[in-house]
Amino acid sequence: MGAGRGRRGGVKVRLRGLPGTKWGRILAVAAVVVLLGLCVGVVLVARDAVLHDERFVIENSSAVEVEGNDHVSRTQLLSIFGEDVERNIFTVSLAERRSQLEQLPWVKHATVMRLLPNRLRVQIEERVPVAFVRQGNHIGLVDASGVLLDMPPDKVGSGHYSFPVVTGISAEDPLSTRAARMKIYQRFTGELDGSGEKVSDRLSEVDLTNPEDVKALVPDATSAVLVHFGDESFLERYRKYQEHLVEWRTQYPRLSSVDMRYERQVVLEMQPGAGTSPAGRAGSVPSVGGAGIVPVVPEGKSKAAGVVSKPAAAKARGGKSVLKKAQVGKAVKAKAKAKAVVKAKSGSAGPGDVTYHSPRVVQR
Repeated sequence: MGAGRGRRGGVKVRLRGLPGTKWGRILAVAAVVVLLGLCVGVVLVARDAVLHDERFVIENSSAVEVEGNDHVSRTQLLSIFGEDVERNIFTVSLAERRSQLEQLPWVKHATVMRLLPNRLRVQIEERVPVAFVRQGNHIGLVDASGVLLDMPPDKVGSGHYSFPVVTGISAEDPLSTRAARMKIYQRFTGELDGSGEKVSDRLSEVDLTNPEDVKALVPDATSAVLVHFGDESFLERYRKYQEHLVEWRTQYPRLSSVDMRYERQVVLEMQPGAGTSPAGRAGSVPSVGGAGIVPVVPEGKSKAAGVVSKPAAAKARGGKSVLKKAQVGKAVKAKAKAKAVVKAKSGSAGPGDVTYHSPRVVQR
C-alpha cells in the first residue's frame, strides 16, 4: 500500500496488488464473488451429502444411550426421542430435547450429546426427594425445591425411603411458596439432626401449614404426640420435650399435644374425651417441678384441670346450671385472662422449672 500527497494537500491511498484500472477492479470483485459462491456451493453439497448419508441415520432406540436415571424409566426418556429414530443425527435439536427432558418432574438437569456417526448420549441428574407429601389420599414425594414427585412404581412398598410425611404443601400452591416452606423444613430437620442424633428419623409427620409454627407428630411407646416447635430453637425444644415426656405421660396418659413455643411455659392438650388427672378428678392441678400444670382439651369435648365446666352432679334450676361460688369466680377470672400463665399455688418457678398456661378457658 502506497501513500502520496495530492495537489490540495490531501492524502491518496493506493492498495497494492489491485488493478489500477476501473475494469481491472471490476474483474477482481467478480472473481471474489465467484470464489465465495463456489465455497458456499461446496458447503451445501457437503451438507446435503451428510444429511442423506445413511451412516448418520439413527437406526433404532438402542442408539440412544441413557445414563444417570434411577427413578425415570428408560421408556419415559426414549418417548421424547421417538420421532428421532430413523432420522439423521444432525437434524436432532439438542437444546429442544434437553428442554423436553427437564420438563419431566424427576429430571433436574439433562445433557444431550451427539456421538458420531449415529448415536446420542443422554445424561440425567435426577431430583432427590427429602420427604413424603400428602395430597388428599395420595402420598407422593417432594424435593428440597418444593417440586412434587410421583412415587416410582418400583419403589412403592419397597422401604426404599425413610422420611417424615409433610403436610401444608399443595400442588395448587405456586412453586415459590412450596420452595419457601421446604426451606423451613430443611432448616427444621437440619437443626434436629445437627448433633448427629438423626432426630428427624423419629418424626412421623411434619406440618408446614403455618411457617411460624412448625408442628411435628412424634411417636413414642404409647402413641404419637403433636409437638409445636414454633420457628426457632428446634433441637432445644425437642430435648426439653423428651426430658419431661415421661412425667407428662405418667400424669396424663391420653396426652395428645404439647406446645413448646413459649419461654418457660408449655401447653398440654388431651385427647377428646380424656380425663385430666390420673384419678379422673376435674379441677385438680398436679404439679411438676413446683409449677402448676393446666392441660387444655378441645372446646366442648371434655373436662380438664383449669377448665371450668358444668359439674356432672349439678342440677338445672330455671334452665341454668348451678355452679359453686368458687367455680364461678374461677371462670370469670379465667375468661378475663385467657392465655395468661397459670402459676403454681405455692412458690414460684425456678430457672429450671417448666410452667404451663392455658390458651382457652371453656365454660359449658
